[in-house]
Parts: sequence; C-alpha cells; structure tokens
Amino acid sequence: MEQIFRKHKICAILRNIPLEKTIDYVTAAFKGGIRLFEVAMNSPHAEKQIQMLVERFGDKALIGAGTVINKELCLKAREAGAQFFLTPSVVIETLEFCASNNIKLLPGVLTPTDVSTCLSYGYSTLKLFPAGDMPKNYIKSLKGPFDNTNYVAVGGVRLDNISDYLSQGFIGVGIGSNLIPKDLVEREDWDKASLLIQETIKKIS
Repeated sequence: MEQIFRKHKICAILRNIPLEKTIDYVTAAFKGGIRLFEVAMNSPHAEKQIQMLVERFGDKALIGAGTVINKELCLKAREAGAQFFLTPSVVIETLEFCASNNIKLLPGVLTPTDVSTCLSYGYSTLKLFPAGDMPKNYIKSLKGPFDNTNYVAVGGVRLDNISDYLSQGFIGVGIGSNLIPKDLVEREDWDKASLLIQETIKKIS
C-alpha cells in the first residue's frame, strides 16, 4: 500500500453512489487522473459496484473495498473481486483475514495503540481517520516511536486541501463526497468533474 499511495496519492471513496451512475462517476474520476477507488461495503449494491468496476477498470486502476469491518464482509469483498481492503478502525478479524490471505489492507488507526496493533500483523501503511479532526503535527508525533509507519489521510479531505495533508507528511489521501460536487453528479456534468480533478492532480504532482 505504501508503494501504491506514493505513486497515486488519491483514493476516490464511493459511498452511496447510485448504481446507475457508478461507471460514469468513476470514468470521470479516472479521466481526471485518479487510479485508486474504494467502494464502501455499507453502501447499497457495493458488491455489484466492485464487480462492475473491476470488470471495466481492473487492468487500469485498483478497485478496493472499504468499511470491511468483519470476516463476513471480508469474504464478500474478496468474492466481488476487490483488489485491496480498507477499514475505518482496527478490526482484528480483518487484520487476521488479510494477513493470512495475503490481501493488501489499509487499516484505520487513530491512537498509538491502534498503530502498534496493526504493526503486529505486519501492516505499517495506515489510514488515519478522522484525519481532519487531528492536530497538524499528529502523524509526526506518531512517527516518533513508530518511525517505520506511513499514513494516508481520510476524513475532512477536499480537493482544495490535499496539498495541506501532503505537506504534513501524509503519503496520500482518501476523498469521498468532496471529490465531485453534488450538483455536478446530479447534472451528470462529468466533463467538468474530470477537469476539477485534473487541475488538482496537476497541483500536487
């Protein structure tokens, strides 16, 4: 996950995106330059969306499953074809499942205890959530005792503040409903959505 986020930096989080708009939404983000996508498993049609996206973009982008908070969801996400998993917090079931099945995982952490637990399972690239609610020097503090860890910011990320998170030492970000403005989704103005994302990626490249 460290190599993936150092290369791509932004993961688009799909939560409650209507099934009929899934392909258009991801195509717009893909055209804008995004190559990492997470479908939240607590969204309607999550498994179907993952299947659709893997089939359409699987050789050109990485399609992950988020909010994988128990073994049942691990099995469903794997069956759907998810190429990596994410959690909002430390979930032992998911850590054990991914470690034993060699699945790429970005586990959610907030505290030093969370970080230590993830390291014990071999995961050192971690998702800080909710990043937007934490002090700006927080991951520098975590990196003091845990100097071999890296962090992806999720929670509070917008197109206009991605650079702020990267400057704090995050290697990447996850961005959900703030990725494409709601009015553009409603109007299906996918070209403008692609342009907004493209402009942001140029600024952080």
